[in-house]
Amino acid sequence: FRLALIQLHVSAAKADNLQRACGLVREASAKGAKVVALPECFNSPYGTQYFKEYAEKIPGESTQKLSEIAKECSIYLIGGSIPEEDGGKLYNTCTVFGPDGAMLAKHRKVHLFDINVPGKIQFKESETLSPGNSFSMFDTPYCKVGLGICYDMRFAEMAQIYGQKGCQLLIYPGAFNLTTGPAHWELLQRGRAVDNQVYVATVSPARDEKASYVAWGHSTVVNPWGEVIAKAGAEETVVYTDIDLKKLAEIRQQIPILSQKRRDLYGVEMK
Repeated sequence: FRLALIQLHVSAAKADNLQRACGLVREASAKGAKVVALPECFNSPYGTQYFKEYAEKIPGESTQKLSEIAKECSIYLIGGSIPEEDGGKLYNTCTVFGPDGAMLAKHRKVHLFDINVPGKIQFKESETLSPGNSFSMFDTPYCKVGLGICYDMRFAEMAQIYGQKGCQLLIYPGAFNLTTGPAHWELLQRGRAVDNQVYVATVSPARDEKASYVAWGHSTVVNPWGEVIAKAGAEETVVYTDIDLKKLAEIRQQIPILSQKRRDLYGVEMK
């Protein structure tokens, strides 16, 4: 099946972001994509100073638009993420809609991005956001998909549990920056893919040098052999790739690590 990643240029105008996202979803669908994904924080600028101002209830304006466009195009749509307000708390939340417009999953970012690389970048999502407390998976006619958001990708155990639960594709809307992006963005994806013999896709906003937080871009798809099979540059674009589940099955047969794990000695479990 064809997967499309929309590397959207995100502006300060929410209505404009929504309109352009929907236009690119239509374009991806017209080119045969059955599963389409948007980037992290696709409806608002990324930054702790913006989350409260742009936050919405779910369902709300942005998720309504996502539901409508998924139904119109008859696709599975991974709605990147938006700042969500619920019960006085803010979350970084990804919603997924099916071809009938129904919401299939809602993933709140589990691991909050609190880092300090002296002289390079300091960022603390926990100043405004609360963490989610659940794994998020959904079924398609093609395969089962596991969801994480950005920093979630650094936690190998999460991906391993998705693999144990039968996911063959992991999708991470994410916005790495100009420090962590060149160092770890591709490395982490290839690691998660090889460790679990799954496809891994990441969807970044396009790079905006004038933004307060500059995203790395380079939305990517990695196959279960650890090969990068599709990759964007820094600009707004749509990346297409065909996900070959027969190849995934062949790789798992050739190197059967999933059945060779020593569960008598170790294990990773979902609580």
